Amino acid sequence: MIKVTIERNDNKHVMAFTMEGHAESGPHGHDLVCAAASALSFGSINAVAELTGLELPVEMGDEGGFLRCRVPQDLEAGTAEKVQLLLEGLIVSFAMLEEQYGEYIQVSGR
Repeated sequence: MIKVTIERNDNKHVMAFTMEGHAESGPHGHDLVCAAASALSFGSINAVAELTGLELPVEMGDEGGFLRCRVPQDLEAGTAEKVQLLLEGLIVSFAMLEEQYGEYIQVSGR
């Protein structure tokens, strides 16, 4: 199962998200839930970079199955607002994936 954990501060702003595990909803290379979760997360990280010019710090496991992305705390207000909006969109997408494939992906901290 893929476990997605959203970390928020006291103001409910997204501080980080972590995605770990494997969906195992199909054979290696044909796992649609894993492909969807990966596309959502990397697409959002790339969207932040493209639309704000900010490269979010990312940690990944060597064998796959682990991704952690943190939001820097010292962002200019306009950039921070854009980053939050893009990450909230990611969370909505993860929730929709969980709604359809809850036996393979779990999202916490929404």
